[in-house]
Amino acid sequence: MSDPRTTVLALRPPRNRYDHRVVAWWRWSAICWTAVVALPLVILGIIIAPARTWLLGPAAVVIVIGAALAVALPQWWYAKHRWEVTEHAVYTRTGYFWQTWRVAPMSRIQTVDTTRGPLQRAFGLATVVVTTASAAGPVSIAGLDDEQATEIAHELTIVTDATPGDAT
Repeated sequence: MSDPRTTVLALRPPRNRYDHRVVAWWRWSAICWTAVVALPLVILGIIIAPARTWLLGPAAVVIVIGAALAVALPQWWYAKHRWEVTEHAVYTRTGYFWQTWRVAPMSRIQTVDTTRGPLQRAFGLATVVVTTASAAGPVSIAGLDDEQATEIAHELTIVTDATPGDAT
């Protein structure tokens, strides 16, 4: 058996896709953000007649762009995002135009959290956040099935507790 402290972690594509429901979650998130920006413009455009053109024009642009992004991007993101947990590390690949590949060795993991926002809960999804001793910040695996996220967090907690090292 090899010593985990001397095992070289290769940067390779993670194997697992996010849960398929993440596409709908991302779509609804894009719709919500579009509404947050467009709705005040529309309301003000209706109320303030002299500024109607200046407010409703940008609102229309925001709505068109937001709708296009909500339709096109989530499917593309689903094709690109990957994750994997092995006995040695947590691997993620995220990003749309600039992809980020992260490898968090078990010995560097400090905390494991599971988060579920209101929209995620509506779709039965959760995010596992793995905080490491890295300046790059935590490694997040968003869009996991709620039960799967709980299992992964539990397994990571057990594995990191048994892994030698001080996570610094």
